[in-house]
Amino acid sequence: MPVMTRNSRNSQGSRFPGAFSPEPEDDEPKSKSQRKRDMTALQDLGAELEALPKDRLARVPMPESLADAIHEARRITSHEGKRRQMQFVGKVMRGLDDDEVDAIRAALEGFKGTSKAETARMHLIERWRELLLADDAALTRFLGEHPVADVQSLRNIIRNARKEKEQAKPPRYFRELFQAIKAALDAKDGAASTDAAPSPEPEA
Repeated sequence: MPVMTRNSRNSQGSRFPGAFSPEPEDDEPKSKSQRKRDMTALQDLGAELEALPKDRLARVPMPESLADAIHEARRITSHEGKRRQMQFVGKVMRGLDDDEVDAIRAALEGFKGTSKAETARMHLIERWRELLLADDAALTRFLGEHPVADVQSLRNIIRNARKEKEQAKPPRYFRELFQAIKAALDAKDGAASTDAAPSPEPEA
């Protein structure tokens, strides 16, 4: 039986690729600058969590250790104390695994999408209010798009809002008009959702 020398092993390895190939090396460690960027991103993520309204914060999936750290940061009022606590929040976040961080990011992105939609809706309501106060014909158009709106109530609110503006009174009816428009938009959306819902299957 022939003895396999180093050369014969190398030769055999060349004939049979992978037969004596070295183990694949692990991924290269992150550079110092990359680690710093990652730490900053997690610190910023922690700051976003700390600034969330209470109801939204409660809907973000996170470990209890992070929730406790953030609640403590929200409780602290002194600038230096909060700064130190937020550093601790960042430290806790660096201990999370990728799935936990991704879940937090997904929740925050969802809130941002909701906020954009809410802002766009507010602008639409404000635009309708401007039109209704400036032009009587706008009411006909509004009612055509929102037939569930209370016509008489809208007319009264618009008339009183115009009057209080002329008399430089507090904008009570101006605010009421906003709410009336919002209610009409909400009712229209609710009706659209009902229409879009699938009808029940007929019983056999």
